[in-house]
Amino acid sequence: MPSHPVHGRTFTQDARRAQIVEATIETLAEIGYTKTSFTAICRHANLSSTGLITYHFTGKPQLLREVTRTIVEKAREARTRRIAQETTYRGKLNAYITSHFDFMSCYPAHARALTEIVELVRERRALGLDDVARSALSVESLVVLLEEGCRAGEFRIPDPPVMALAVQGAIDNVVRHHQLFSVADLSGRARELTDIFDRCTQPA
Repeated sequence: MPSHPVHGRTFTQDARRAQIVEATIETLAEIGYTKTSFTAICRHANLSSTGLITYHFTGKPQLLREVTRTIVEKAREARTRRIAQETTYRGKLNAYITSHFDFMSCYPAHARALTEIVELVRERRALGLDDVARSALSVESLVVLLEEGCRAGEFRIPDPPVMALAVQGAIDNVVRHHQLFSVADLSGRARELTDIFDRCTQPA
């Protein structure tokens, strides 16, 4: 069966791009950004030549942009589904927190690869990735959730943007600690965090 164009590419080309992206995620997670070369990615993807990568991606920055976009979208979709299952804002906040740990449990390579990319941008060791890193670090949706919860009377938060940064910062630090020290009870850490922020957002 012939391939048909999708956004200017064939299904076969889209499948190859997806294969390269997944191989890059696995490579970043396994050996880190510094050692991640097109040759290493080829080994993971079982590609015969690095030319198959450069055919689809002009360079490492473009490939990392697509990797970041792929991970962020996958995580956002999972988080949105999880939050939508809750009927209260307190439940939605808990779902927001636990969804990060659920994603890390289900997709550990994706979580580790994203951490590598974010750290790379923070240290200014890569150009052209600032916008995708901002997308990965954005707390805008959480701010909206907290503000709506305040209006509904479920939360009492003087400054929702600051609280959103506190929530996300706590999540990121627990994730980083887990990746460094392989904490066994990740679900327990998630429960502790949800309990902490449930208490500090209680209405008077």
